[in-house]
Amino acid sequence: MVTLTIDGREIQAEEGKVILEVARENDIYIPSLCYHEEVASYGACRLCLVEVASRGRKRLVTSCLYPVEEGLVVETSTPRVDSVRQMVMKLLLARCPDSRVVQDLAHRLGVDKTDFELEEGNYKCVLCGLCARVCEEIVGVSAISLVNRGVNRQVATPFYAFSEACIGCGSCAYVCPTGAISVKDVRDTRVITMPHVTMKFKLKRCRTCGSYWAPERQLEYVAKAAGLAADAFDNCPDCRD
Repeated sequence: MVTLTIDGREIQAEEGKVILEVARENDIYIPSLCYHEEVASYGACRLCLVEVASRGRKRLVTSCLYPVEEGLVVETSTPRVDSVRQMVMKLLLARCPDSRVVQDLAHRLGVDKTDFELEEGNYKCVLCGLCARVCEEIVGVSAISLVNRGVNRQVATPFYAFSEACIGCGSCAYVCPTGAISVKDVRDTRVITMPHVTMKFKLKRCRTCGSYWAPERQLEYVAKAAGLAADAFDNCPDCRD
């Protein structure tokens, strides 16, 4: 265990954890759009910046990447921190002016409008990378990824077309903080809509109750990975013995 100070509070934390994780465990608010405890930290949104004092000097660091250490002093809101966060929010408002999540977070951070020219298009994607990281690290298929650089950076499938690697699980939509990716089941079809492509997947029909309950691709993937028989998912969860 190490002892550190966050906003004047002395806190004990497990060595190896990052500042953002420890802050959340102690009900200390630090804004973030790209952090999720189940995947590797990425530091994309820069909203979780904090000011740390260590070994006699102060600096700004991303709290989702910076590990706690003995004697570390952390301030979650200082003039420097607030200024950078507000600049980031103005950029996000220019990119995603119609995103309710971005609007609400901007208001909480004291930003009600952007000084930058609004980007063309109705964007909701904030390029947090959560969808791509979950697809790679948790699901294990890497059906989507972040491509291009600078202003052309975006989340996409290969060649902006149906991804043969995608199993239709919808994990990307589940972790998306702004709703840029959506999942909808329409009778026997799952429809996943992303900014640049819409993909459709056939749903498995339960042989007992007849309901459509999961993408066939997803069930085949799980059965193969777990070494289960081909008929392991013939029944939906409600109809299994």
